[in-house]
Amino acid sequence: MSMTKVGTLYLVSTPIGNLGDVTRRAEQSLRESDTILAEDTRRTRVLLDHYAIEPRALKSFHKHNEAARTAETRAALAAGKNVSLVADSGTPLISDPGSRLVRAAIDVGARVVPIPGPSAVLAALVGSGLDVQPFTFFGFLPRSGRARRELLTQLAGLRHTAVLFESPQRLVRTLEELAEQLGPERGVVVARELTKVHEEYVRGTLQDVVAYYNEHTPLGEVVVCLAGAPEASAEAREAAARERARALAADGATSKEIVRVLRERHGLERNRAYAIALEVTEEERN
Repeated sequence: MSMTKVGTLYLVSTPIGNLGDVTRRAEQSLRESDTILAEDTRRTRVLLDHYAIEPRALKSFHKHNEAARTAETRAALAAGKNVSLVADSGTPLISDPGSRLVRAAIDVGARVVPIPGPSAVLAALVGSGLDVQPFTFFGFLPRSGRARRELLTQLAGLRHTAVLFESPQRLVRTLEELAEQLGPERGVVVARELTKVHEEYVRGTLQDVVAYYNEHTPLGEVVVCLAGAPEASAEAREAAARERARALAADGATSKEIVRVLRERHGLERNRAYAIALEVTEEERN
């Protein structure tokens, strides 16, 4: 009895704007795959038509059908079929669904082969002029609530470059909130329409860039690169930790949770973190 050879899952990076940025390996993988999974099949069809690629099967893969499509693709891989996953643009899984699919492929013994190529994160970072090592990618900020406040507080104390995605409609609001939380003099670079005709980098302080976009309506796809926080004095670090503790207490966090955050995010000694946690929780009760 012969055993079926397990297929391969290709994670194919596609252009973030300029259709000329397809690698030969990417084109070959797309041509040879039994199925191409795409977040938006209409956008991917434009790319395929540009390179005269007629896929055997082109199927949608997005957050609303990820579970069902993963089960279907797992079976196809187990049966020896080759599948390519592409995002709307850039590298798959970066702020897009796909992690579940990769784990499913590994579970059935399929090869998982990344096809490197365009990445808005890296393009924005290397062109920003900010320090590139280390950096942290945060994707899109939470829209509102505690999660957004906590992430803004984390960014305030981050000592290295942060990279964020943001929609053009929410860009000014986010920059204004960053200026309030991080200070108007924090350095920032907004990279817009990367690799396209109207590619633009706007560099300056948060207050400068807010002023610019209040006069020039941002359009297209946006990446924000935020400079790391300058070295703070011990007093400033503790003040920031205390402010963070008050915000957590106001949101109902326990003293234990506050202590953990102050130690992990602000580097406080356990005894000092515990003392601050007790103080702010007592303030909140009163």
